[in-house]
Parts: sequence; C-alpha cells; structure tokens
Amino acid sequence: MATSSKNAGTSTASSSSVKTDRMKRFRELHLRRNEARKLNHAEVVEEDRRLKLPANHEAKRKRADWILQDDEKKKEAEANGQDYERLKLLEVSAEEADRLEKKKKKKNPDQGFAGYEAASFRQYQRNTKQMKVNMEEYERKKEKMGDDMYPGMDTIMQGNYKDSAEGIDRMVTDLEKQIDKRSKYSRRRAFNEEDDIDYINERNMRFNKKAERFYGKYTTEIKQNLERGTAV
Repeated sequence: MATSSKNAGTSTASSSSVKTDRMKRFRELHLRRNEARKLNHAEVVEEDRRLKLPANHEAKRKRADWILQDDEKKKEAEANGQDYERLKLLEVSAEEADRLEKKKKKKNPDQGFAGYEAASFRQYQRNTKQMKVNMEEYERKKEKMGDDMYPGMDTIMQGNYKDSAEGIDRMVTDLEKQIDKRSKYSRRRAFNEEDDIDYINERNMRFNKKAERFYGKYTTEIKQNLERGTAV
C-alpha cells in the first residue's frame, strides 16, 4: 500500500509539473500573439500615413535635408575664410557639369504659340530678364514717393511720377529692336499660288505630294507627254 501511495504521489506531481509547463508556454504564446498584433497594427498605421502623403513628399524631404546640409557647409567654409562656391565647383565632375548645363538650357524652352496670353507672358519674361535695375535710382524714388511707391487701388498716380528721359529712350530702343526682329519673320505658306492645281481637296493634295515624292522620277516623262498631247 505504501508503494502504491508513493507511485500515486509521484504521478500527481509529474502531472502537475506538465500542467505548469503547459500554462507557462501558453502564456508565452499569448504574449507573443499580442506583441505581433501590436506590431501589425503599427505597420498598418504607418503604411496608411505614407499613402496619405503627397506624391512628391520624399523628394521634398530630400531637398530640405540637402538645403540644411548645404547651409552648414557654407557656414563652415565662411568660418574658415574659404570661398564656398569655389569649393562646390571642385567637387563637380565634368559629366555632372555637362548635365547641369544641358538641364539649364532646357529649363525654359519655347513651347510655340499656344495663345496670345502665353505669348505675351513669354515676351514679358524675355524683356524683364534683359533689364538691369539701378538700385541707387530706385532708393531715391522710394524716398521721394513714400507710400505712393507701391500704389494701391485708391492711389492717384497722375502727376506724382514722371518717366525719365533715359527710361523713355530705353523703351524706344527696345521697341525698335522688336520691330526689326519681327520684320525678319516669314510665315510659311501652306501652298504656292503659282503651282498647278492637280487636286480636289486637301487630303488629295497630300496624297499627290506623297505619290510624287516616291514615283515622280518614273512618271515625269509620261506626265510631260500628257500635257503636250503627244502621249500614245
């Protein structure tokens, strides 16, 4: 009986130990599941935040970081008594300099005639780029005119400001240059009035030109015979 009771106690202790180990593993798995759930939720929130950002957010962030780094390098160069622009040029390779030059040339291409408003705006940009501001004259006018230097809708300008003779001469010179430049333009005509009309509409005209381009050298003699009436 004693041996049987001893075996029963050992079996009960073993069963209790197994149960304790299982509960411990269960709690660990439960903690891992909760941690994984939190991480997944954080990833979902972060992905949603990224999707709601503007399309150029990353480019703007990199640009802002570059500006901050550039300002720090500039301050460091000034503190050391160095020319920062010259230091930057020393770090630019020949290929990079060529790429930047090509990019600069393509920055403001002429898109052709899109409308009178766009054409006027491009003309305004070209004219203002050629102007050289006289800061001394600007400061004198600013001191003389006071608040009228920046007129509003209720400001009366008549009699308060008079254009200088130099300014009028510059305007006249610029207008003469524009007139001279426009006189050299030539509008390409859609057709030559002296050419023979051998078509019935614009589509037929294009077809005839294409046929002449490919087969004209083979049919020249036949065409001349038909025109002279000597064709057999």
